[in-house]
Amino acid sequence: MTTTDVRSEGRTLAVVLAAGEGTRMKSSLPKVMHRVAGRPMVGHVLDAVAAAGVGRVAVVVGPGMDGLARWVAPHPTVVQVERRGTAHAVLAARAEIAAGADDVVVVFGDTPLVSPATIGRLLDERRRGAAVAVLGFRPVDPGPYGRFVLDAEGGLLRIVEARDASTEERRIGLCNAGLMAIDGGLALDLLDRVGCDNAKGEYYLTDLVAVARAAGLACRFAEAPEAELMGVNTRADLAAAEAAMQDRLRRQAMAEGATLVAPETVYLAADTRLGRDTVVHPHVVFGPGVVVGEGAEIRSFSQLEQARVGAGATVGPFARLRPGTELGEGAHVGNFVEIKASTLGAGAKANHLAYIGDATIGAKANIGAGTITCNYDGFGKYRTEIGAGAFIGSNAALVAPVTIGAGAIVGAGSVVTESVPDDAIAIARSRQSTKPGQAPAYRALRRARREGKV
Repeated sequence: MTTTDVRSEGRTLAVVLAAGEGTRMKSSLPKVMHRVAGRPMVGHVLDAVAAAGVGRVAVVVGPGMDGLARWVAPHPTVVQVERRGTAHAVLAARAEIAAGADDVVVVFGDTPLVSPATIGRLLDERRRGAAVAVLGFRPVDPGPYGRFVLDAEGGLLRIVEARDASTEERRIGLCNAGLMAIDGGLALDLLDRVGCDNAKGEYYLTDLVAVARAAGLACRFAEAPEAELMGVNTRADLAAAEAAMQDRLRRQAMAEGATLVAPETVYLAADTRLGRDTVVHPHVVFGPGVVVGEGAEIRSFSQLEQARVGAGATVGPFARLRPGTELGEGAHVGNFVEIKASTLGAGAKANHLAYIGDATIGAKANIGAGTITCNYDGFGKYRTEIGAGAFIGSNAALVAPVTIGAGAIVGAGSVVTESVPDDAIAIARSRQSTKPGQAPAYRALRRARREGKV
């Protein structure tokens, strides 16, 4: 059984530390609410915790972070009123810990790249008889990180901060990543023994190792790749986390059978789903909530969000699919076409310069260049219904609510304000007036006016 197969039936509690204000982000938004791959950082952490089999979660927030509390619901939140260190933050969840847990795993809301497998390995180490297990890594530059000092049996003896490390200890490459798993039955007792006898007068979670060892309890460690443990404290860190997440998502998409012609130019959301044999051309942006069927083609400079693309459909180039768009199998959406809250049936086409909003387009209907569904009158939104096999001529304006029947034809340049029956032809434009031989006289009159002769 792999670590991520373990299910704890609610007996594992995750305490997610998310109270940081993100001062260096220079933002009014709580730090963990900044987005990576279209999802708040804390959302990635909650997903990883859930996938690792953790049954209960408590999120530690700061005062006034009501928006964050609403976003993480239905997980309960607790408020860390004073910020007095990481151990103090964990104890803000005292009631949740006291409710009982076999394991308490402490994770950070600003580490969006941590994986379920890593959390699983950390829990496995704790369950091998340790009171405390801490996650470690081997950074390229270990300079600023706390070092793991091990005993003769390979157990974790203590964590020494870089500024306090001896010359020999600074040579240690195994460093502290901060994530920790604690025996649930011992957690409160150990946390309450952590002191604040340090320069800042704060309660540090890392001191838990020394507290446990002083009580004769075993401590262990698990290792994770450095790439998973990137914390975000600045906008530059956020950009680096985005780049790392995009690389992960692109590799996953290609491993699952999609072709990304120029992967480094394609931006995916955390929940983007690309079917097998889908081809994504350069410079495509996927927002949250996009599902693409097998064998579809997404051409360059297209943007999709909260949309579903059927198997074999073609989108773009330069197309925009907004929330609520559904394209049927084999549908075509071409250049400079924008679609919102609309369904295109199988084989339907809107190939050029169109806006389709709040509409249902039947199978194999053809929407001409310049067509607009006029769905908003300044007060409300209304729907347009276009039947299967209908043909809408170029530069038509369909004033909703209106229905175009199956097989109907709407003439180019028409402004349609009344429903059109099945198989009817609708032409709604002024009659053309032609005056034979009058062009020379008209030009002469205009010249005379310009010269002031008339």
